[in-house]
Amino acid sequence: MNELTRRDEMSLAGAALRGAPWKAAAISGGAGAAISYGMGVVLPGPADLTWALCLGISLFSLVAAIGAVSKPDVGDRVTRNARLWSLRHPWRFALYPGIAAAVVMYPVQLVFDQEGVFGAAWGAAWGGALVYLIAAIATMSLKGKGKPVR
Repeated sequence: MNELTRRDEMSLAGAALRGAPWKAAAISGGAGAAISYGMGVVLPGPADLTWALCLGISLFSLVAAIGAVSKPDVGDRVTRNARLWSLRHPWRFALYPGIAAAVVMYPVQLVFDQEGVFGAAWGAAWGGALVYLIAAIATMSLKGKGKPVR
């Protein structure tokens, strides 16, 4: 009966992400980017800085999104309810980490890959879509963890 607006959904997703493991997300994203670039330097073939940075952004977004909803009973009442909403609506929740990843990937694609405005937008959109898909599926796998909060 009371349908949520996009603004309400964004507020709920933001509240759920408030308790994300940001330090772990930053470490995993940075480590993933460094390892990817290092492997490109060590192994035959050119090292691709754009790929490494976009991989790091993707890992950062995924660890933050999945970590935010993995413990639905932790946090204050608002955060717990937002996490439970995220577990009940994984495709809507995952939209916001996917969009955030695409927005951050766009300048990386634009500056380092030098594909132009449309090529960078296309690459960033695909990266964001991949984050969206993986985050939604991972959130769906955690769906049974949530218990109603009163």
